[in-house]
Amino acid sequence: MGRWRPPTPQSSPYITPAGFATLQRELQDIWVRRRDVVKALAAAAAEGDRSENAEYIYRKKELGGLDWRIRYLQKRLPSLNVVRESPENDAIYFGATVELQDDTGNSYTYRIVGADEADAKTSSISMDSPLARALLAKRVDDDVVITTGEKTVTMSVVSVRYELHE
Repeated sequence: MGRWRPPTPQSSPYITPAGFATLQRELQDIWVRRRDVVKALAAAAAEGDRSENAEYIYRKKELGGLDWRIRYLQKRLPSLNVVRESPENDAIYFGATVELQDDTGNSYTYRIVGADEADAKTSSISMDSPLARALLAKRVDDDVVITTGEKTVTMSVVSVRYELHE
């Protein structure tokens, strides 16, 4: 039996200007890195027997990973819609920074961004995530019921703000 997996759902094509610039920089940096890897691969190939050459095998895999990422970015960047304007109301939409409070009084802050710039370290969540989908169109003082797996949490929206990130 094969390892067939259903295709992943298409992620939203929205991105902030800062996120778009970051992806463009990443593509440029990968091209520079690729040149160095190709030089190292050629040097490793020149050493002789490639079947037992660990350096050659490593560089070949590294080159494959870089080529995959380059292809992905070259396809993804033209299909992205850069959102440069914030909505004129106080509801939660793309680009909002939201402060939530749970029943125990703990406070959480999230920023709703595109799938390509989601980052747990900066509390930036994808607009395709269950939390962001539950938050969309909510306003300050609204209660939000978030269900992930078997766990259900009720949180209250404390504040919503939009910051221009050019």
